[in-house]
Amino acid sequence: MEKTEAILIGRMRYSETTLIVQWCSAEQGLFRTIAKGALRPKSVFAGLLDLFVSADISYTHARKSDLHTLVEAHWQNPRLGLRSSYGRVLAATYLVKLISLVVEPHAPLPAIHELLIKALDYLNEKDPSRAFMERFELRLAEDLGLVGQGGAAGSQAAHAIEESFHKRLPVQRRQLLTWIEQRPG
Repeated sequence: MEKTEAILIGRMRYSETTLIVQWCSAEQGLFRTIAKGALRPKSVFAGLLDLFVSADISYTHARKSDLHTLVEAHWQNPRLGLRSSYGRVLAATYLVKLISLVVEPHAPLPAIHELLIKALDYLNEKDPSRAFMERFELRLAEDLGLVGQGGAAGSQAAHAIEESFHKRLPVQRRQLLTWIEQRPG
């Protein structure tokens, strides 16, 4: 059995009572688990598998696939403040989609995991700004070796990510910028 601290970054219904859950961990990188019976009222996972929660998890490693079996989860940081604003949820969604776009599954990513923790903790307390989003993109590009330390400004880091991976940035980036621009004050 494997144990790690991970951030829940995605959930998808597998069956009537089962979820497939995507995690981000410093040691394991991005990986998926199946949470059997998670949607049952008396499940051991009831109320625990929420987006952007940091949890200590245990899972059994799959032998023939990349879908491991979740055994237990215990909240470490629920980040309940994220739910207080649509912009915060949108920003958090953009961050995890961007990371998913640029990293390989099961590759250790301690620096990116730490960056995500800091960003989600910030969003737990404050609404996102354009500067916050661009700072995250810059730090991610630096961690990926796409730009040097302090070598890009503004949306240049986002452009470097898009060009290097030949993939369009997640649609949530545009939606987030629109939300930021339309926000009063």
